[in-house]
Amino acid sequence: MEIEHVQKLERAMKKGRLEQVRFGLGLLFVLSVMLYTASLNDGNVSMTMVIATMVGAYMAMNIGANDVANNVGPAVGSKAMHLGTALVIAAIFEAAGAIIAGGEVVGTIRNGIIDPAMIPDTDAFVRLMLAALMAGALWLNIATATGAPVSTTHSIVGAVLGAGVAAAGMDIVNWGKMGSIAMS
Repeated sequence: MEIEHVQKLERAMKKGRLEQVRFGLGLLFVLSVMLYTASLNDGNVSMTMVIATMVGAYMAMNIGANDVANNVGPAVGSKAMHLGTALVIAAIFEAAGAIIAGGEVVGTIRNGIIDPAMIPDTDAFVRLMLAALMAGALWLNIATATGAPVSTTHSIVGAVLGAGVAAAGMDIVNWGKMGSIAMS
């Protein structure tokens, strides 16, 4: 084998190792969140809560991959700051924004898009919202991986809307709230 071919092979393997490390860190994050959730209820582990936490962690990673790139890209690309500094700043302010201002958004997604009262079975509503979270997370992952422009907010709103319509028909939708979301 020629030295040139060996060097190409080494470069390809190095890129593959980096992808494995990224995947491993993501998996470690999801498993850590699941274990933390399982430890909260004094041995009374709700599998639904653990699964919801797993899907939520997956969604959080997709939101981070999509949104933080928009915030960090210009600062790092212009060489105004190093990637590590930009990521630390982004992590602090993304978390602070979710904690300080995220409650209203959660409330709108929980009961502003669809009318939860139209799904009388609580377990069915939980499964519906879990399916919407998974659908939104998968769409974000696919769009981000392919480089397609995507809105994280519209992804979850569309997923909740679609799941609600699939479960109870068009009457479940709060069209006034959907109009204000669409106009924003």
